[in-house]
Amino acid sequence: MQSIEKYQKAFISYLENYVSLKEPNNLYEPIHYILGLGGKRLRPVLTLITTDIFDGDYKQALDAALSVEVFHNFSLIHDDIMDDAPLRRGKLTVHEKWDINTGILSGDAMLIMAYQLFESYNPNTFQSLAKLFSKTAIQVCEGQQYDIDFETRDDVTIPEYLKMIEYKTAVLVGAAMKMGAIVASASERNQDGIYEYGKNLGTAFQLKDDYLDAFGDQKSFGKQVGGDIIENKKTYLFLKAQEFSEASDSQLLNDLYSSQLIDVSDKVETVKTIFQRSGAADATKQAISDFTGKAFSILKDLQISEDNKLLLKQFGEQLMNRAV
Repeated sequence: MQSIEKYQKAFISYLENYVSLKEPNNLYEPIHYILGLGGKRLRPVLTLITTDIFDGDYKQALDAALSVEVFHNFSLIHDDIMDDAPLRRGKLTVHEKWDINTGILSGDAMLIMAYQLFESYNPNTFQSLAKLFSKTAIQVCEGQQYDIDFETRDDVTIPEYLKMIEYKTAVLVGAAMKMGAIVASASERNQDGIYEYGKNLGTAFQLKDDYLDAFGDQKSFGKQVGGDIIENKKTYLFLKAQEFSEASDSQLLNDLYSSQLIDVSDKVETVKTIFQRSGAADATKQAISDFTGKAFSILKDLQISEDNKLLLKQFGEQLMNRAV
């Protein structure tokens, strides 16, 4: 088992060799740009780690890992368009740097490229990877639609929100890990187990992202802090604040999320104060810990070495303790 940094280095090297500028330039330059912005490379690294954990050769999983990363970045381009987000990883989003039409078309090309990367595998592996990928991709789209719908609903529940982030974010983390297990020809039991581990870790990861969106440092976080508040997203923080707040604060939250006349910076600071005062901020940190614990509890049933279980646990702890 290699260090996480070595997996990252191997993947980035493979990514750099894959990404090339070609004609038409206005289609491929945005793809080159978004894939070159960096980021944690969480999902592809998990694919490589999982392949090694189940006694496969991680180098054989590089195309599957790259497919996950290409798809993830495709979804980011389109999400940023829908959210009208100005920044991604501290840089201009694709639609801001070019235009909306370019973002849509380059994103479409990336989705096709993600499928093409499975063509290097034998027919059985190809079928398993493509089937999992298709199921995951449609769930991600469903999760994005739930997210959009929630912006105009006043009755979103905690279970509904958790389902949304499971589909929008967590299933891709689970799929990334299951792809590694598929490449390694792991047993079906182990494939399903590592998927559940990844899905729970992905849910915790998104809750952490929600928390950092409100309380992170913009320079290190790489995105507009308070963006979810500005966009009136009914995050876990918001829903818990509604659940815990006195009537006056609950009404104030509703007013802030429905008015277009409030100064953005004042809105963000007021909402953050309510999140903290109500106990929603602490409840969100507890939920992050709970889902991380669920992921770790699955490890005991995986048929892998204790050293590998420890590595997966340490990786999860590192993700949940991050500041970016």
